[in-house]
Amino acid sequence: MEFERVRLTDPDVVALLVDLSREYVLRYGGGDDVLDDDAADFEAPRGGFIVLRDGGVTVAGGGIRRFDAGTAEVKRLWTSPDHRRKGYAAAVLGALEDLARELGYSRLRLETGYKQPEALAMYRSLGYTEIGNYGVYEHATGFERTLAP
Repeated sequence: MEFERVRLTDPDVVALLVDLSREYVLRYGGGDDVLDDDAADFEAPRGGFIVLRDGGVTVAGGGIRRFDAGTAEVKRLWTSPDHRRKGYAAAVLGALEDLARELGYSRLRLETGYKQPEALAMYRSLGYTEIGNYGVYEHATGFERTLAP
């Protein structure tokens, strides 16, 4: 397993986002157009995108972008359905926390939907604090973590 920093426009990321979009359709009947994110938001020094590869196969990934001066927001955290329940999403989240620290952020924020109980459980188990709905998704739950230096 290896982490790699990539651009949002990388073909492996596009494939990951297409799968994520399919998942949103299955769970919610539609949703966020994940392919419309501004790639510049995920470029240093404001953000970044990381994939986790196993033997050249992208199994998980996610990105961060600037939320405010001290806070980065996690977006598009995703694990391929064939590779779930192996801790890959938590590993990617840890790598995103490291990247956020490197970019000078002191806090990480994210939100997830009510039909994603696995994600809700993971964020809670990793010690993220629930902060309520802060974004545009009506039934989403927001989470936040202060990053230790």
